[in-house]
Amino acid sequence: MTSLDTAGDGMAGTGPVILSGHSLRFGYDAARSGPVFEALDVEVRQGEVLAVLGPNGGGKTTLLRVLSGSLTPQRGTVRLSGAEVRWNRRGVNALRRSVQLVFQDPDDQLFSASVRQDVSFGPLNQGLKPDAVRDRVAWALEALGVTALAEQPTHLLSYGQRKRVVLAGAVAMRPSVLVLDEPTAGLDPAGVESLLETLDGLRAAGTTLLVSTHDVDLAYRWADRALLLDGEVLGIGPVREVLADPPLLEAARLRPAWGPAVGRALRGAGLLAPDAPDPSTPEEVAGITGA
Repeated sequence: MTSLDTAGDGMAGTGPVILSGHSLRFGYDAARSGPVFEALDVEVRQGEVLAVLGPNGGGKTTLLRVLSGSLTPQRGTVRLSGAEVRWNRRGVNALRRSVQLVFQDPDDQLFSASVRQDVSFGPLNQGLKPDAVRDRVAWALEALGVTALAEQPTHLLSYGQRKRVVLAGAVAMRPSVLVLDEPTAGLDPAGVESLLETLDGLRAAGTTLLVSTHDVDLAYRWADRALLLDGEVLGIGPVREVLADPPLLEAARLRPAWGPAVGRALRGAGLLAPDAPDPSTPEEVAGITGA
């Protein structure tokens, strides 16, 4: 395993560990196909965006489900703010309140007739008083930009709207960690940028983000740290180090990130200083080249 676990830009990824897994093992049919992963260690730090990348079947979704309490590890421990999770009803419920998982397909999590009812579901199940539920729901709807849809039937929403409503339902639980499985899948470019802006707002308000994605370029420009997973942790560390390592990306069966490749070309042309960071967006390239 390659470890590049040092601080990235500024203080990103240097906060205290809020969620961690130690010596984790999980397999859906271990007797036939072996475990999805075993002896896996991972730490999520407070306030960061940690992107999990790897090939299909590499264990990304499974890891997210274990860390959020949707699956029970067959071996190893999960810790939340340093306290070991007990895999009984009380322990799992406590983990799920603090660590909210949002699936890739919003239709897997939309159950109620209207948007407001769906977003209210979690807080109501927490036994909160009606006024507290209303306040949480109003805040979550506003945070996700779907207040105008509150009374709409969920089955009439667009795909992007359904994604936002599911996120609102998770955010209404006021989690410490928001776990997102391929959150930008199926969205057009404008939808991706709008969602990232919303997630940045949640992060600024104190929410930690653990995100799986196949999009190397998105992770490179948006996340603080990257974890490369293919049945084991191949690398973890500051995103601009991990995703600028061609052999590591090849081992994870991922294509090279756009930013480092452009950065090398700009340095070769004398347009970027050797110690300057690689660009991560076309706008940054335009600023460097004057185009």
